[in-house]
Amino acid sequence: MTFEEFSGQDNAAATGDRMQSAGTALEELLVSAKKQDCLTVGVYESAQVMNVDPDCVAFCVLATDEEYECDIALQIHFTLIQAFCFDNDINIVRVNDIERLADIVGSDQNEEPKDVHCMLVTSPSADSWKDSALERLGLFCEESRNVYEWVPTITLPER
Repeated sequence: MTFEEFSGQDNAAATGDRMQSAGTALEELLVSAKKQDCLTVGVYESAQVMNVDPDCVAFCVLATDEEYECDIALQIHFTLIQAFCFDNDINIVRVNDIERLADIVGSDQNEEPKDVHCMLVTSPSADSWKDSALERLGLFCEESRNVYEWVPTITLPER
């Protein structure tokens, strides 16, 4: 076994651990943000928040699955949201499990299911809301950018 093969195995294991840890942190963050009413759910709702007060956005989640991969309008929205997040130094991740995200953020019994293609974690002011899951996800995004993965994909933990 060469050094490169050995290092590759370590990197694959470390990447898997990072991904699992990030998935758990994302779930914790979304649950916490929902409880504190700091979660905006929906592509259009998110665009409105970004337009009105971009400084309050702390984190962005884009979600899709095979059913929506060919939805051109949604992909255009994603491109614009990504560009906005890059311009405003907002950490952003992708998730490929819409159903699991919908379970996490839930919807009221009287409401129709929410559009979870885009979710923003907001903060009323810069210092008012600190969350360890948000900090872990920020570190995960920074590490991903260091290896040129600009919008990392996170796998959510199974229930």
